[in-house]
Amino acid sequence: MTSDFPGAVPELPVADVAAAAAYYRDALGFGVDWIADDIDLAGVSRGQCRIFLAGPRFRKERSYPHPIVTWLNLSSKAEVDALYRAWQAAKAVLISAPESKPWGLHEFTAADPDGNRFRVFYDFATPERECAAGRA
Repeated sequence: MTSDFPGAVPELPVADVAAAAAYYRDALGFGVDWIADDIDLAGVSRGQCRIFLAGPRFRKERSYPHPIVTWLNLSSKAEVDALYRAWQAAKAVLISAPESKPWGLHEFTAADPDGNRFRVFYDFATPERECAAGRA
């Protein structure tokens, strides 16, 4: 058995798959990989991040808590800040501005029109802790 896992792919509940796919493309910079109208499901991606957008017909047999929160772990504070500025310029729904939190994450929160959330962060505390422990 392999110990490595591929990247997780969240399935987000949306009211209208085509409208959600357009928002992810236009406001968040994702590519629309496919839309399956017959099952009310779409796939979007940006870099190594993949997301399924699930419409009401697809979710009919399933139950989801709402909203879904997806955490995006970026590589630096500068990347977090740059993504915030890009999404702000694209008129994305932004809940909070980037801020370095006491728990060691530099983060902001965004949302899609269906209320699903993105917590975009960089973990600056782990490298600091490892350095203090002499492991870096």
